[in-house]
Amino acid sequence: MVIRSVLVRCRGAEWYDSEFAPHLGRLALVGFPYTMVTMFSLKGATIVELPFDVLRISLPLLPYFLIMFMVSFVMSMALGFSYEKNITVSFTAASNNFELAIALAIGVFGISSGQALAAVVGPLIEVPVLVGLVYVSLYIGRRFYGLSNASK
Repeated sequence: MVIRSVLVRCRGAEWYDSEFAPHLGRLALVGFPYTMVTMFSLKGATIVELPFDVLRISLPLLPYFLIMFMVSFVMSMALGFSYEKNITVSFTAASNNFELAIALAIGVFGISSGQALAAVVGPLIEVPVLVGLVYVSLYIGRRFYGLSNASK
């Protein structure tokens, strides 16, 4: 928000939207893998050494992602949202800001804390579940919205 405000004041909204913002998407493609590599380099050994703790942390996350996605989907459909808006709302509701959670857990509790481990385990569950939900959303598009061009 700060960068946007400063750049819009200095260069204008049109320049920001047409010239600067498109490059941010490319940074996100690099930033996410960087975050994942950093997370697992910090806690990888602990994840391997304590598989039952990882499982215990993971158990509530799987139903959380599924419930949030489905409740958001049903509510959005009941409100008459288009497929595109419905799926956007559903994925936004189901996903979390684990990267921020990791930074906060490490900053507040320390790198070797249980809180940091719990924050690192989140993406281990979140990423594969959300990839699975992509396939669910494609099926939903075909089944409930009559989209024939949704990938099979």
